[in-house]
Amino acid sequence: MFKRREELIYDLILRNLRSTGLETPLLQRRLIRSWQEVMGEAVANRTGEIYIKNQTLVVQIKSPALRADLNMQRRVFVDRLNNHVGAQIITDIRFR
Repeated sequence: MFKRREELIYDLILRNLRSTGLETPLLQRRLIRSWQEVMGEAVANRTGEIYIKNQTLVVQIKSPALRADLNMQRRVFVDRLNNHVGAQIITDIRFR
């Protein structure tokens, strides 16, 4: 008799993403897109370019005073962003 192996569609998609090497870029994209939601509109309005390089989120901040404030709390923001995505994507944030 044939025995079926049931799997959740989520698990199948995740396995496929991992095998093709697309899981990490997808999670990185989600993390960048979540910047406004996690940091709030006031910070997002003063944010320029955002990208990830070598597990470091690089964020251009237009206000020097805000940049200094955010820099002091960057460990907290790393944890918030990673928790929002559900994976350890970044290890540091660099504000420039």
